[in-house]
Amino acid sequence: MIDAKLTTLLALIEAQSYTKAAQMLSLTQPAVSQHIRGLEQEYGIKIFLKDSKGLILTPEGKILEKYARRETALYHNLLQDFETYRSGINRFVIGITPSAEENIVPRVIATYCNQYPDTKITIVTDTIQTIANKLKTYEVDIAIVEGQIVEDGVTSILLDTDYLCFIVSPSHPFAARKSVSLEEVKQERLIIRPQGAGTRKMFETYLYSCNETLKNFHVMLEIDNVSTIKDLVESNLGVSIIAHSTCISEAHSGQLKIIPIENFQTFREINLVVRDDFSQKNLLQDLYSIYQSCR
Repeated sequence: MIDAKLTTLLALIEAQSYTKAAQMLSLTQPAVSQHIRGLEQEYGIKIFLKDSKGLILTPEGKILEKYARRETALYHNLLQDFETYRSGINRFVIGITPSAEENIVPRVIATYCNQYPDTKITIVTDTIQTIANKLKTYEVDIAIVEGQIVEDGVTSILLDTDYLCFIVSPSHPFAARKSVSLEEVKQERLIIRPQGAGTRKMFETYLYSCNETLKNFHVMLEIDNVSTIKDLVESNLGVSIIAHSTCISEAHSGQLKIIPIENFQTFREINLVVRDDFSQKNLLQDLYSIYQSCR
């Protein structure tokens, strides 16, 4: 069983209010306060700092949160493994980054599930850093990400390489061009992923190497949904720079035009990442083989 005090801690972190946490847990507010004091006394730490922005975790509080999430995930995994044994269904949680969600990764996972009908997979989409954290705390079993997760205790398998590309509508003036300059792109209405997204970081890193900054571009919209970005560009409501793997089918069908930017080279890896203690090694090989066949 999970320590009820840890469950209260996680609820309080989410709610940012003792009253709301009590409502979430069907407890009284004094009971929530008592659980937090109990944890502080048990470990000899201070968990929260109070300020105008809400409840701020102390460094010790952040450590406790990490282990609380890990214990919760392990307990849920235990219950899931019992259910798996009883039902004969193998269950996995795969964390993927947004751009991976837009390429062949979902098709690879669906193909695997069709080949092994006794398998049920849940896909969680989030930033690479959040997926890395969930992997460490056992909230996801496998990660498929653009980029690298550099952490102790994990193993990476290279699935593919990808690169950024500049896309416009077929009706955009650039559509007939063989290439454009970075200076020309600066004048366009740019739709990009928000801060923290892998493609955004890659683009900004490239700009830095050119002594440029995104502040010099006409960024009119930031959206964390690749499908929406492609739809807006196809409607000629802006241009974008996204992962090539996410727009291959639209480029082939003529819905979007990929126009090279002069001297623009940005490559990144697509990796399958697991904890070193992950036991289903055959699953990794199967996913790798299916991915290569779907390319």
